[in-house]
Amino acid sequence: MTADFIYDKEFNHITYSKYEITQKEFENCVFNYCDFTDCNFTGTLFVDCTFNHCNFKETKIGHVGLRGVQFNDCDFTAVNFAMTDQKIYEFHFTNCLLDYSMFYKLKLKRMQFTNCSMVSVDFMESDLTEALFDNCNLRLAVFSDTDLTKADLYSSHNFSIHPVKNKIKKAIFSQENVKGLLEHFEVIIK
Repeated sequence: MTADFIYDKEFNHITYSKYEITQKEFENCVFNYCDFTDCNFTGTLFVDCTFNHCNFKETKIGHVGLRGVQFNDCDFTAVNFAMTDQKIYEFHFTNCLLDYSMFYKLKLKRMQFTNCSMVSVDFMESDLTEALFDNCNLRLAVFSDTDLTKADLYSSHNFSIHPVKNKIKKAIFSQENVKGLLEHFEVIIK
């Protein structure tokens, strides 16, 4: 790839080299079964792009712009999102592996996580106002000083959220998963 602006293209089964996508802008592109493991995303912008079955495992994605991006069936194990460009951004995950990923101090309002594995994910000091966690496994996920106002965790499971150390006003929980809010008080639920 030599062009700095790539529009309306589809990329299939590509393993990208370290600096191959640095300082590029992709708009309305689709990436299928691509491997970004060793990539440097500095100065890269994705607008209205879709990623299907892509590998980002342990990728350094600092300073990448994500605007209107959908990730489907992608592996983000141990990825640190904390350095993503937060100017006008929006991205969502469906059927993704996000175990051990970090979203520390990010503004993730209305973020959507659907059918994702999110074991030991770090949401410390993040703004997850109106976020949707639809059928997600949040085992050992860290919520501390996290804003979960109006967040929907109704169908998710295995989370432990301390209601005093997080904002949970009008957040949605099911009767079955409310134990994840009470375990910090060492009460017995029968």
